[in-house]
Amino acid sequence: MENERSKKLLEKYLAGQCTAKEKAIVETWYLRETDQLPADIEEPDYEKLEKEIWSNIHKLHPEKASSGTKKFWYAAAAILVLCGSLYTGAYLSGAFLPDSQYEAVKNDIQPGKNKAILTLSNGHKISLDDALNGEIAKQSGCRISKTAAGQLIYTLESESPATTTGLNSIETPRGGQYQVNLPDGTKVWLNAASSLTYPAAFTGQQRQVQLKGEAYFEVAKNKQMPFIVSSEKQKIEVLGTHFNVNAYADGEPVRTTLAEGSVRISLTQNPAEQGLLKPGQQSVAGAHLKIVPVEVEEFLAWKEGLFMFNNENLGSIMKKVERWYDVQINFQEPVLAERRFSGSVSRFSQVSQLLKTLELTGSVHFKIEGRKIIVTK
Repeated sequence: MENERSKKLLEKYLAGQCTAKEKAIVETWYLRETDQLPADIEEPDYEKLEKEIWSNIHKLHPEKASSGTKKFWYAAAAILVLCGSLYTGAYLSGAFLPDSQYEAVKNDIQPGKNKAILTLSNGHKISLDDALNGEIAKQSGCRISKTAAGQLIYTLESESPATTTGLNSIETPRGGQYQVNLPDGTKVWLNAASSLTYPAAFTGQQRQVQLKGEAYFEVAKNKQMPFIVSSEKQKIEVLGTHFNVNAYADGEPVRTTLAEGSVRISLTQNPAEQGLLKPGQQSVAGAHLKIVPVEVEEFLAWKEGLFMFNNENLGSIMKKVERWYDVQINFQEPVLAERRFSGSVSRFSQVSQLLKTLELTGSVHFKIEGRKIIVTK
């Protein structure tokens, strides 16, 4: 890594000004620079690693590396790729290394991008990745516009919207994501293979939306009009808060992770079974409802442009890869799906870079055939 460029990037990182991709590159680069772990140890010496990492930071930027800034250590430790007892540094896309240091991958697959279909209440469909920026429709006293940054914005044109409004929906395909700014000021980030159904203008005593897939919500506060998010297995009621909902129809429980405020969760099949989430907690809605403490950043990482795994099995990881890169995953042996990994990798790299990072453990290998990824030993 070139010295001047590394200093500038490190300064941005420590000031909290890095993009998600730059953050992933910095964290990975530092771990690689301090990678002195033997491959056969059962437990790393975390205190020694921490000292080594901070020593490297001091060498490049001593005035920034105060002992009180512990966030860097946790971020650097997060990009250790773990499988069994094997630990190794994870390489990313090579932004500071010549291309010759990475193998060319035939038929490499690009990451997802801002892509979605808007369906108006009259059934008219608009491809948002094809539509021109600016106003694309008017409906129920609202102006609907699209921005170049991948946002769909509803703007009320009058203080008295229509008393009844039809339902709109926005749907992201596999390999797509999009942001929606609803007419009440609520912001919603939709992950790949997800959909949100909502009225063009909120009326009555509730603001109700329907979610399939995954979304992050920043709900505008309105104590007189609760915001309701319904999915197949649960209902969420909030007044104004930030939270993430993972409600994919893949047989897994629905997980709601709270970043700030409070959220009330109830089961669709058993409304009497409910709970109140506090920041740093996650509800798991399956046959029953349970609430557990979590590291919130792990479940919000996708919104910040990262894949983040914390002792996650490969089957779950590859489901995310499948949705974001729009590929088909084929495990040669089912047992491979149970192998567990921890790590942090940019979502904006080609799929080969993510796969190479996982391959560094030596426990799995991948082969790309068209839009199919084959997982082998």
